Amino acid sequence: MTTQRPRAYDPPRPRTVTVDGARVACWESGPRDAEPVLLLHGYPADHHCWRHQVPPLSDRYRVITPDLLGWGASERPLHLSFDYDTEVARLGRLLDALELDAVNLAGHDYGGFLSLGLAQAQPGRVRRLAILNSRAQGTFTRRWYAVFSLVSLAGRTPALRRPATRLPYAALHRRALAPLVRAGHLEPGVLDGYVDWMATPEGRRWLLHYFGDYRTPPRPELRRHLRDLTCPTAVVWGRADPYLSPAIATELAGTVPGAELTLLDDAGHWVMDERPDAVTAALGRLLERPTSNG
Repeated sequence: MTTQRPRAYDPPRPRTVTVDGARVACWESGPRDAEPVLLLHGYPADHHCWRHQVPPLSDRYRVITPDLLGWGASERPLHLSFDYDTEVARLGRLLDALELDAVNLAGHDYGGFLSLGLAQAQPGRVRRLAILNSRAQGTFTRRWYAVFSLVSLAGRTPALRRPATRLPYAALHRRALAPLVRAGHLEPGVLDGYVDWMATPEGRRWLLHYFGDYRTPPRPELRRHLRDLTCPTAVVWGRADPYLSPAIATELAGTVPGAELTLLDDAGHWVMDERPDAVTAALGRLLERPTSNG
Protein backbone atom coordinates (compact mmCIF):
# COMPACT_ATOMS: atom_id res chain seq x y z
CA MET A 1 0.00 0.00 0.00
CA THR A 2 1.39 3.38 -1.01
CA THR A 3 0.94 6.32 1.32
CA GLN A 4 0.15 9.53 -0.50
CA ARG A 5 2.49 12.32 0.51
CA PRO A 6 0.95 15.65 1.52
CA ARG A 7 1.11 18.30 -1.15
CA ALA A 8 4.03 20.68 -0.72
CA TYR A 9 2.90 24.29 -0.81
CA ASP A 10 5.07 27.12 -2.01
CA PRO A 11 5.59 29.78 0.65
CA PRO A 12 3.50 32.92 0.18
CA ARG A 13 5.08 35.60 -1.96
CA PRO A 14 5.66 38.82 0.03
CA ARG A 15 4.64 42.06 -1.58
CA THR A 16 4.48 45.67 -0.45
CA VAL A 17 2.06 48.26 -1.80
CA THR A 18 1.49 51.90 -0.92
CA VAL A 19 -1.94 53.05 0.21
CA ASP A 20 -2.58 56.64 1.29
CA GLY A 21 1.17 57.17 1.24
CA ALA A 22 1.81 54.39 3.76
CA ARG A 23 3.30 50.91 3.39
CA VAL A 24 0.95 47.91 3.43
CA ALA A 25 2.48 44.44 3.66
CA CYS A 26 0.77 41.69 1.67
CA TRP A 27 1.37 38.03 0.88
CA GLU A 28 0.18 36.16 -2.21
CA SER A 29 -0.22 32.45 -2.84
CA GLY A 30 -1.47 30.34 -5.72
CA PRO A 31 -1.47 30.93 -9.49
CA ARG A 32 -0.83 34.56 -10.38
CA ASP A 33 -3.48 34.51 -13.11
CA ALA A 34 -6.19 32.78 -11.05
CA GLU A 35 -9.35 34.39 -9.67
CA PRO A 36 -8.34 36.57 -6.70
CA VAL A 37 -9.43 35.93 -3.12
CA LEU A 38 -8.67 38.65 -0.57
CA LEU A 39 -8.69 37.54 3.08
CA LEU A 40 -8.89 40.28 5.72
CA HIS A 41 -7.86 39.67 9.32
CA GLY A 42 -9.56 41.09 12.39
CA TYR A 43 -8.51 42.69 15.66
CA PRO A 44 -5.79 42.31 16.92
CA ALA A 45 -4.51 39.74 14.43
CA ASP A 46 -2.60 39.92 11.17
CA HIS A 47 -2.50 37.88 7.96
CA HIS A 48 -1.33 34.75 9.84
CA CYS A 49 -4.88 34.21 11.11
CA TRP A 50 -5.62 32.68 7.67
CA ARG A 51 -2.62 30.32 7.74
CA HIS A 52 -4.83 27.20 7.70
CA GLN A 53 -7.03 28.39 4.84
CA VAL A 54 -4.40 29.80 2.47
CA PRO A 55 -2.73 26.52 1.37
CA PRO A 56 -5.91 24.67 0.28
CA LEU A 57 -7.49 27.75 -1.29
CA SER A 58 -4.32 28.55 -3.21
CA ASP A 59 -4.67 25.29 -5.15
CA ARG A 60 -7.18 27.07 -7.39
CA TYR A 61 -7.14 30.75 -6.47
CA ARG A 62 -4.77 33.67 -6.19
CA VAL A 63 -5.01 34.24 -2.45
CA ILE A 64 -3.94 37.61 -1.04
CA THR A 65 -3.58 38.23 2.68
CA PRO A 66 -2.68 41.80 3.66
CA ASP A 67 -1.84 43.20 7.05
CA LEU A 68 -4.28 46.08 7.22
CA LEU A 69 -2.70 49.49 7.65
CA GLY A 70 -1.53 49.78 11.26
CA TRP A 71 -1.42 46.05 11.98
CA GLY A 72 1.21 43.34 11.72
CA ALA A 73 4.07 44.27 9.43
CA SER A 74 2.29 47.25 7.84
CA GLU A 75 3.11 50.85 8.66
CA ARG A 76 1.43 52.57 11.62
CA PRO A 77 1.00 56.19 10.53
CA LEU A 78 -0.20 58.66 13.15
CA HIS A 79 -1.16 61.33 10.61
CA LEU A 80 -3.88 59.29 8.87
CA SER A 81 -7.51 58.87 9.94
CA PHE A 82 -8.96 55.48 10.85
CA ASP A 83 -12.68 56.24 11.08
CA TYR A 84 -14.96 53.66 9.50
CA ASP A 85 -15.82 55.45 6.26
CA THR A 86 -12.15 56.24 5.65
CA GLU A 87 -11.16 52.64 6.34
CA VAL A 88 -13.78 51.28 3.91
CA ALA A 89 -12.65 53.70 1.21
CA ARG A 90 -9.04 52.78 2.01
CA LEU A 91 -9.88 49.13 1.36
CA GLY A 92 -10.98 50.16 -2.12
CA ARG A 93 -7.67 51.97 -2.55
CA LEU A 94 -5.87 48.80 -1.46
CA LEU A 95 -7.59 46.99 -4.33
CA ASP A 96 -6.41 49.77 -6.63
CA ALA A 97 -2.84 49.38 -5.37
CA LEU A 98 -3.06 45.63 -5.98
CA GLU A 99 -4.46 46.34 -9.47
CA LEU A 100 -7.64 44.38 -8.76
CA ASP A 101 -10.93 45.50 -10.23
CA ALA A 102 -12.96 42.99 -8.23
CA VAL A 103 -12.25 40.23 -5.72
CA ASN A 104 -13.79 37.48 -3.70
CA LEU A 105 -13.68 39.05 -0.25
CA ALA A 106 -13.64 37.32 3.14
CA GLY A 107 -13.22 39.13 6.43
CA HIS A 108 -13.02 38.05 10.06
CA ASP A 109 -13.96 40.38 12.92
CA TYR A 110 -12.88 43.93 11.97
CA GLY A 111 -12.03 42.67 8.49
CA GLY A 112 -15.62 41.49 8.10
CA PHE A 113 -16.91 44.87 9.27
CA LEU A 114 -14.88 46.58 6.54
CA SER A 115 -15.81 43.94 3.97
CA LEU A 116 -19.52 44.52 4.51
CA GLY A 117 -18.98 48.25 4.10
CA LEU A 118 -17.09 47.82 0.84
CA ALA A 119 -19.68 45.39 -0.56
CA GLN A 120 -22.36 48.03 0.05
CA ALA A 121 -20.37 51.09 -1.02
CA GLN A 122 -18.68 49.55 -4.07
CA PRO A 123 -20.72 46.46 -4.96
CA GLY A 124 -19.09 46.02 -8.35
CA ARG A 125 -15.77 45.26 -6.67
CA VAL A 126 -16.99 42.30 -4.56
CA ARG A 127 -17.71 39.14 -6.51
CA ARG A 128 -18.47 37.01 -3.45
CA LEU A 129 -18.53 37.94 0.23
CA ALA A 130 -17.80 35.98 3.41
CA ILE A 131 -18.20 37.42 6.91
CA LEU A 132 -16.83 35.51 9.88
CA ASN A 133 -17.53 36.40 13.53
CA SER A 134 -17.74 40.13 12.90
CA ARG A 135 -19.71 43.00 14.38
CA ALA A 136 -20.93 43.51 10.78
CA GLN A 137 -24.29 45.30 10.98
CA GLY A 138 -24.38 45.03 14.78
CA THR A 139 -22.00 45.51 17.67
CA PHE A 140 -20.41 43.75 20.64
CA THR A 141 -21.88 42.02 23.65
CA ARG A 142 -22.52 44.38 26.57
CA ARG A 143 -19.23 43.77 28.42
CA TRP A 144 -17.05 44.24 25.36
CA TYR A 145 -19.08 47.17 24.11
CA ALA A 146 -18.15 48.91 27.36
CA VAL A 147 -14.47 47.94 27.09
CA PHE A 148 -14.01 49.14 23.52
CA SER A 149 -16.05 52.28 24.18
CA LEU A 150 -13.76 53.19 27.09
CA VAL A 151 -10.61 52.65 25.03
CA SER A 152 -12.12 54.74 22.24
CA LEU A 153 -12.92 57.51 24.73
CA ALA A 154 -9.35 57.43 26.03
CA GLY A 155 -7.98 57.61 22.50
CA ARG A 156 -9.90 60.77 21.60
CA THR A 157 -9.65 62.59 24.94
CA PRO A 158 -6.32 64.41 25.41
CA ALA A 159 -6.47 64.26 29.22
CA LEU A 160 -6.88 60.49 29.11
CA ARG A 161 -4.65 59.64 26.17
CA ARG A 162 -1.29 60.10 27.89
CA PRO A 163 -2.01 57.83 30.89
CA ALA A 164 -3.71 55.34 28.55
CA THR A 165 -0.51 54.99 26.52
CA ARG A 166 1.15 53.47 29.59
CA LEU A 167 -1.24 50.53 29.83
CA PRO A 168 0.25 47.05 29.13
CA TYR A 169 -1.68 46.37 25.94
CA ALA A 170 0.61 43.56 24.78
CA ALA A 171 0.24 41.70 28.08
CA LEU A 172 -3.54 42.23 28.16
CA HIS A 173 -4.02 40.90 24.65
CA ARG A 174 -1.65 38.00 25.33
CA ARG A 175 -3.72 37.03 28.36
CA ALA A 176 -6.96 37.23 26.34
CA LEU A 177 -5.55 34.91 23.66
CA ALA A 178 -3.82 32.51 26.07
CA PRO A 179 -6.70 29.97 26.05
CA LEU A 180 -6.20 29.52 22.29
CA VAL A 181 -2.53 28.79 22.88
CA ARG A 182 -3.26 26.33 25.70
CA ALA A 183 -5.77 24.52 23.48
CA GLY A 184 -3.19 24.17 20.71
CA HIS A 185 -5.11 26.39 18.29
CA LEU A 186 -2.63 29.28 18.24
CA GLU A 187 1.13 28.94 17.99
CA PRO A 188 3.10 31.14 20.42
CA GLY A 189 5.10 32.64 17.56
CA VAL A 190 1.92 33.75 15.79
CA LEU A 191 0.66 35.32 19.01
CA ASP A 192 3.97 37.17 19.34
CA GLY A 193 3.37 38.73 15.93
CA TYR A 194 -0.11 39.81 16.94
CA VAL A 195 0.86 41.62 20.14
CA ASP A 196 4.58 42.32 20.53
CA TRP A 197 4.46 45.62 18.63
CA MET A 198 2.00 46.89 21.26
CA ALA A 199 4.78 46.72 23.85
CA THR A 200 6.64 49.61 22.19
CA PRO A 201 5.84 53.27 22.90
CA GLU A 202 5.23 53.82 19.17
CA GLY A 203 2.88 50.86 19.00
CA ARG A 204 0.87 52.01 22.00
CA ARG A 205 0.57 55.52 20.59
CA TRP A 206 -0.74 54.21 17.29
CA LEU A 207 -3.21 51.88 19.01
CA LEU A 208 -4.68 54.81 20.95
CA HIS A 209 -4.70 56.87 17.75
CA TYR A 210 -6.66 54.11 16.01
CA PHE A 211 -9.16 53.80 18.85
CA GLY A 212 -9.59 57.56 18.92
CA ASP A 213 -11.24 57.25 15.50
CA TYR A 214 -13.09 54.02 16.27
CA ARG A 215 -16.76 54.11 17.25
CA THR A 216 -18.55 51.24 18.98
CA PRO A 217 -22.27 51.89 18.25
CA PRO A 218 -23.93 50.03 15.37
CA ARG A 219 -24.05 51.66 11.97
CA PRO A 220 -27.74 51.54 11.03
CA GLU A 221 -27.06 52.15 7.33
CA LEU A 222 -25.29 48.79 7.13
CA ARG A 223 -28.41 47.04 8.46
CA ARG A 224 -30.73 49.01 6.15
CA HIS A 225 -28.87 47.94 3.03
CA LEU A 226 -28.35 44.26 3.78
CA ARG A 227 -31.19 43.32 1.41
CA ASP A 228 -29.47 45.22 -1.39
CA LEU A 229 -26.46 42.89 -1.45
CA THR A 230 -26.58 40.81 -4.61
CA CYS A 231 -23.27 38.93 -4.48
CA PRO A 232 -23.17 35.33 -3.19
CA THR A 233 -22.60 35.58 0.56
CA ALA A 234 -21.47 33.21 3.29
CA VAL A 235 -21.77 33.82 7.03
CA VAL A 236 -19.55 31.66 9.24
CA TRP A 237 -19.77 31.87 13.03
CA GLY A 238 -18.61 30.18 16.19
CA ARG A 239 -21.59 30.03 18.56
CA ALA A 240 -19.43 30.39 21.69
CA ASP A 241 -18.09 33.83 20.74
CA PRO A 242 -17.95 35.97 23.92
CA TYR A 243 -17.55 39.18 21.92
CA LEU A 244 -20.12 38.92 19.14
CA SER A 245 -23.50 37.25 19.48
CA PRO A 246 -24.62 34.60 16.97
CA ALA A 247 -27.75 36.75 16.61
CA ILE A 248 -25.66 38.98 14.35
CA ALA A 249 -25.01 35.98 12.12
CA THR A 250 -28.61 34.82 11.97
CA GLU A 251 -29.86 38.33 11.16
CA LEU A 252 -27.17 38.76 8.52
CA ALA A 253 -27.87 35.41 6.88
CA GLY A 254 -31.63 35.87 7.15
CA THR A 255 -31.58 39.29 5.49
CA VAL A 256 -28.94 39.08 2.77
CA PRO A 257 -30.62 37.35 -0.19
CA GLY A 258 -29.40 33.78 -0.64
CA ALA A 259 -26.78 33.94 2.11
CA GLU A 260 -25.49 30.61 3.44
CA LEU A 261 -25.09 30.34 7.22
CA THR A 262 -22.56 28.03 8.88
CA LEU A 263 -22.89 27.98 12.68
CA LEU A 264 -20.20 26.01 14.51
CA ASP A 265 -21.26 24.75 17.94
CA ASP A 266 -17.78 23.90 19.18
CA ALA A 267 -16.02 27.16 18.30
CA GLY A 268 -15.79 30.69 19.62
CA HIS A 269 -14.53 33.89 18.07
CA TRP A 270 -11.40 32.50 16.40
CA VAL A 271 -13.13 30.12 14.01
CA MET A 272 -10.26 29.93 11.51
CA ASP A 273 -8.02 28.55 14.28
CA GLU A 274 -10.59 26.47 16.16
CA ARG A 275 -12.36 24.89 13.16
CA PRO A 276 -9.99 25.40 10.21
CA ASP A 277 -11.39 22.63 8.01
CA ALA A 278 -15.00 23.75 8.46
CA VAL A 279 -14.08 27.34 7.61
CA THR A 280 -12.13 26.26 4.53
CA ALA A 281 -15.07 24.13 3.40
CA ALA A 282 -17.51 27.03 3.83
CA LEU A 283 -15.24 29.32 1.81
CA GLY A 284 -14.86 26.64 -0.84
CA ARG A 285 -18.65 26.34 -1.19
CA LEU A 286 -18.95 30.10 -1.54
CA LEU A 287 -16.29 30.23 -4.24
CA GLU A 288 -18.16 27.59 -6.27
CA ARG A 289 -21.33 29.68 -6.39
CA PRO A 290 -22.01 31.50 -9.66
CA THR A 291 -21.99 35.28 -9.71
CA SER A 292 -24.31 37.57 -11.63
CA ASN A 293 -21.46 38.58 -13.94
CA GLY A 294 -20.27 35.01 -14.49
